[in-house]
Amino acid sequence: MTINIILLGPPGAGKGTQARTLVEQRGLVQLSTGDMLRDARSSGTEMGRRVAEVMDKGQLVTDEIVIGLIREKLESGDAPGFIFDGFPRTLPQADALNDLLAGMGQSIDAVIEMRVDDAALVDRISGRFTCGNCGEVYHDTTRPTAAEGTCDVCGSTDLKRRADDNADALKTRLLEYYKKTSPLIGYYYATKQLQPVDGMADVAEVGRQVAAVMDGIGR
Repeated sequence: MTINIILLGPPGAGKGTQARTLVEQRGLVQLSTGDMLRDARSSGTEMGRRVAEVMDKGQLVTDEIVIGLIREKLESGDAPGFIFDGFPRTLPQADALNDLLAGMGQSIDAVIEMRVDDAALVDRISGRFTCGNCGEVYHDTTRPTAAEGTCDVCGSTDLKRRADDNADALKTRLLEYYKKTSPLIGYYYATKQLQPVDGMADVAEVGRQVAAVMDGIGR
């Protein structure tokens, strides 16, 4: 049985961290919109050429194209399940994803909402940096690297901070999330797929709560 889940929450909620854990521990495939677009652009496929053409013109990639990329990923292998990270962001996208999955005999099994406190997110985000090589996430205060300037996991010195990981930019990103994406909370609550977890707990505890949701699927 293929398991499909959505990780839902504002910027900095820890979706990427939990997605990597699910990939490592359960073999799920993470479908991140940004990663899919970058991969498609360099793939040389017909869909990739469409993506490159739109992006080169500075235009936004349409929902139709993103759904097409997701279809390609779903059809490309025998993964035990998929994690939708960063998609859907809007109600029309949620409907389109449901239609796609239904046409393939699949569905969303759980929507894990990572609940967080906006004020606490500012501290979390402003101190965050990642490894440019393996993607491991660190924090100046709560999770510094063991050796300054070096990733604990892969040893790379390519440590990066996002230009918009600051208080002012975060407020803008949160406003965008609440305007466009937060309506999905009510949408998935109504479909009885929403499973909230405490996104402000430490990473291990959040992981345990996410694991409990995963273990309950199908019971």
